[in-house]
This record gives sequence, C-alpha cells and structure tokens, in this order.
Amino acid sequence: MSKRVQVLLDEEELRKIQRAARAQKITVAAWVRQALRATRIQEPMGDAKRKLEVVRAAVRHSYPSADIEQMIAEIEHGYGMGSKE
Repeated sequence: MSKRVQVLLDEEELRKIQRAARAQKITVAAWVRQALRATRIQEPMGDAKRKLEVVRAAVRHSYPSADIEQMIAEIEHGYGMGSKE
C-alpha cells in the first residue's frame, strides 16, 4: 500500500529538482523516490558502535589460516577437482 508524503521545498530547490527530473525524463515524484531510495541504501544499518565492538572482539581471536594457494587446493580437492594424489 502506498502512502503520500508531503515535502515543502523553496522555489529554487524545487526548480533544480524539476530540472534534474526532466533531464532523466521522469516525474519529480519518481526522481524524489529514487533519491530517497539511493540515500536509504547508502545509510549504514544498525548501530555503528555495536558493529565496531563485534569487529574488535573478532580480531582478538586467533583463527586458523593457511596460504591462499593451499586453501584453494584443499577446497578444490574437497570438490573432487584437485589432483589425484
């Protein structure tokens, strides 16, 4: 279900938005929806402080790792793609 949102703009800003919409051959409403969608996508989701806490906790641990070539070889071997040794 769609909902209506009212936004008040000064005349100069509205003219600029109209020009931008015209340049893209879309309505002002479509231009505004695209701008809001793009902005929403770029906004970080969740609490930045919490994300940093999680990253900091993760780097305190020592996880097993190997040389990248060795890891790829082991993965391919597991898929039956590696050499038959």
